Amino acid sequence: MSEPTRLEATVRGIVQGVGFRWFVMREAQARGLTGWVANEADGSVRVVAEGAADVIASFRAALEQGPIGAIVERVSAVEMPATGSFRAFEVRSGGHPGD
Repeated sequence: MSEPTRLEATVRGIVQGVGFRWFVMREAQARGLTGWVANEADGSVRVVAEGAADVIASFRAALEQGPIGAIVERVSAVEMPATGSFRAFEVRSGGHPGD
């Protein structure tokens, strides 16, 4: 198993109002990832996920595709060591405070 990794990503394009957050949650839960997803005021979607590096790589690929109805123009992402601070993966409101 690969080292635990944290992915912090911002997804831009037509990604709000198309079920993107629920898509992200399903993809993350199916992979056993922890973290959160939230809409941002600028129309983007913010994603923070933690899990095995190889699983994070496949999750990032899913973010780049998105659900039917979404048009993903760009995924800006950084990876770093996982913090282990999450217990599950959740959808957060747009006014979330972060971790």
